[in-house]
Amino acid sequence: MGWMADETGLDKTAANYVPLTPLSHLRRAGHVFADEDAVIYGSHRKTYAEYHDRCTRLASALAAIGVKPGDVVATLIPNLPAQAESNFGVPACGAVLNTINTRLDVATVAYIFEHGGARVVLADSQFLDLAEAARDLMPGDGPVIIEVPDPGAGYPASGRHQQYEDLLASGDPDFDWIMPADEWESLALNYTSGTTGRPKGVVYHHRGAYLMTMGTAISWQMALRPRYLTIVPLFHCNGWNHTWMMPLLGGILICCRDITAPAIYDAIANQGATHFGGAPIVLNMIVNAPEDQRLPFDHTVEVFTAGAPPAPATLSKIEKLGFNVTQVYGLTETFGHVTECIWNDDWDALSEPERAAIKARQGVAMPMMDDITVMDENMDQIPMDGVTQGEIMHRGNAVMKGYYKNPTATAESFSGGYFHSGDIAVQHPNGYMQISDRAKDIIISGGENISSVEVEGVLMGHPDVLLAAVVAKPDEKWGEVPCAFVELKPGATADAAGVIAFSREVLAGFKAPKQVVFQDLPKTSTGKIQKFELRKLAKDL
Repeated sequence: MGWMADETGLDKTAANYVPLTPLSHLRRAGHVFADEDAVIYGSHRKTYAEYHDRCTRLASALAAIGVKPGDVVATLIPNLPAQAESNFGVPACGAVLNTINTRLDVATVAYIFEHGGARVVLADSQFLDLAEAARDLMPGDGPVIIEVPDPGAGYPASGRHQQYEDLLASGDPDFDWIMPADEWESLALNYTSGTTGRPKGVVYHHRGAYLMTMGTAISWQMALRPRYLTIVPLFHCNGWNHTWMMPLLGGILICCRDITAPAIYDAIANQGATHFGGAPIVLNMIVNAPEDQRLPFDHTVEVFTAGAPPAPATLSKIEKLGFNVTQVYGLTETFGHVTECIWNDDWDALSEPERAAIKARQGVAMPMMDDITVMDENMDQIPMDGVTQGEIMHRGNAVMKGYYKNPTATAESFSGGYFHSGDIAVQHPNGYMQISDRAKDIIISGGENISSVEVEGVLMGHPDVLLAAVVAKPDEKWGEVPCAFVELKPGATADAAGVIAFSREVLAGFKAPKQVVFQDLPKTSTGKIQKFELRKLAKDL
């Protein structure tokens, strides 16, 4: 018999087992960091005691207007205090938070309202018309609208709905938070972008979000009291779970409504922002900001970048401006980032281009994950040779419960005991993963696979190129060929022939774009280039 064969009396009790939930972070911070700043937005400055009080009142007020445990409360709000408060106040009354992308069209928002069953929607005044129009498309009454005005930004209250501050005022400051009885309970509902059909509802659990906050703090090597700038939309994977993480560390959430280079530099220079997350397009914005927008600062700003593989040229430039960038990777289905490019000090001796190339890798699994690796079509581990391609597979606590009301898609995505990402990658001998492409973005030309990411990385090294996106263009001879859509820097006058010649200096001839189109690139609210729109354009060229 084993040493622990007799476990009589060794049971789970209220004293030794509490379901994991990120709500516990703010309950603790309301006492531990009571008088320290928690949330900043212009003249809005709230301490942790005040933050906790406002979230408590929100939970109470929602319950008073009929929101029951398990109900869905939606939001249409930019990166503002009310959006942060909803991350705690909504689940504190037992409800499920559904943060909706503010850039979606009316029909898609109406679909999300109906599919998710939202009882209430908190809507910023800028997006009030969107909320009302979406509700009008629904067959029933739709959600109750609570308006969140932002008069300082030019969005005063309309007077058509109850206002957010009045809702909070009606709440009970002594309301007892409804904590999950089971950490597997649903915490949030996030819809995918829906670029290939109806968006799917991704369901998060309390356990995953809690462990995301712990793992992220470790991976980012965060000390107490960081000052986090909200560039990643708080509706995108719940802001990569960083809003739930800040109270854990007694950090300050610096809210930012409009993501611009001046706003970013102002937050760093004048509010002391120490960390932010952002897509590569944000890094590009910083690198290409005019000199008069670059306010001086004397500390290193730590940056997580994800959403698309960043161009090595961009990474190389931004380091010199005082930013230390770490590449991370994940999906809505994995609560946000779940891999990181952990830096090895031995790489400091490499040349600048070599360091930038390594930093562009997606890396290895973060601490909250059990296993993330690259597999072939038979779900066998691919050779880690930096050449062989396969699909990134995820397993761990930061994987969604599944797709809401879609058991078929859930079962398909979890087949074989891993979540199938759809991202094509290689693995280097040290195990570091590097995305080659989304499966749908691989260009197959004359039987040869071309990585759009590789071609884009080369084009981004051109001195006149601001952004580049490469998609497949139908071709009678080759089946399809690379077509580049390029956004030039202000005042630049590059021509197509010159850009193609530049790419051929590095790329094999079949990989170089056969056509270059100069235009502003269509982007999502999270900074991703909408390649599905460009593929439509390429078909008609």
